[in-house]
Amino acid sequence: MGHKNLVGLLPADLLPFIRKVGESPYRAEQITRWIYQHQASSFEEMKNLPIAFRENLAGEYLIGQERLLTQQRSQDGATKYLFELKDRKAVECVLIPHRKRMTVCLSSQVGCPVGCPFCATGLSGFQRNLDFSEIVEQAWRVGQETSQKINNLVFMGMGEPLLNYEQLTRALKVFQSPHGFGIGVRHITISTVGIPEKIIQLANEWPQINLALSLHAPNNDLRNRLVPLNQAFPIPLLLRAVDESIKKTGRRVTLEYALWKDINDQREYAYELISLLRGRLIHVNLIPGNPVLRSSFIPSSGQRVMTFARILEENKIPVTIRQSRGQDIEAACGELYATQKKERGGSQ
Repeated sequence: MGHKNLVGLLPADLLPFIRKVGESPYRAEQITRWIYQHQASSFEEMKNLPIAFRENLAGEYLIGQERLLTQQRSQDGATKYLFELKDRKAVECVLIPHRKRMTVCLSSQVGCPVGCPFCATGLSGFQRNLDFSEIVEQAWRVGQETSQKINNLVFMGMGEPLLNYEQLTRALKVFQSPHGFGIGVRHITISTVGIPEKIIQLANEWPQINLALSLHAPNNDLRNRLVPLNQAFPIPLLLRAVDESIKKTGRRVTLEYALWKDINDQREYAYELISLLRGRLIHVNLIPGNPVLRSSFIPSSGQRVMTFARILEENKIPVTIRQSRGQDIEAACGELYATQKKERGGSQ
């Protein structure tokens, strides 16, 4: 058996080992403090631990398993990272600084099984789920690279988070724990194309976490083209799950709508969306599409985005136009991954 990764563990996970080597239970908190608060990358840095204990730790554990393959820094401050995993597959994550908020956009899978035709990740196919430590380590590595405290998380990177629910929620425990990252759950957002059963489960188990539903179309015919999973979970079923989530949590849900020229940005679709959402505690986030090399989808013009937003506003639907970040660094999620995958002969 190989060494276990300390990144992703909490004090309770370390207690069996600590008892085995005859140390006091408080050592577990010392270790996690070094990992998450001090971002230690070696056992030698853990100066308040006895040398013999550090040697025992090194015999059973390692600190981090991911390797930075490449990074791209945008003129607007966003930085995209590509990390290699222990099996040589790779995942993207993005740091998005804004005033005092340091947001990391995390991946939950290598590739994505949903296969949306406008998405670089979906076009690359699906490799596997990430385990909880691989999810946690993305944020930990970004913190190490930047020496910044990460205080906001969005699961909007590669993959469908709710199709990896068990590992996702184990990672969430590390992110919100005071012995982990100590990030308040209201500073964590899960974005999903919509798995009704898991939306409800998330509402029950994590009622303070922000939910974002990637809808992208106001009717099933159009959404079947844009989000293939809609054939299994059509819009009425999704909205019933969203309604139940709102009822359980009392919290507003964000509805994400990426706009593509002459596909879903016409005025009639704005009015259809109004009919769908009226009376629901939902805020619409309009997303100007990012161009993807292998996709024929063309981003909507700024004028069409503004017109779509104005129609929603005039009909009392709360709406925001998402500010695009990283437009100069292959901004679409999965582009850097796809480029590296091709260069490395498809090994990722």
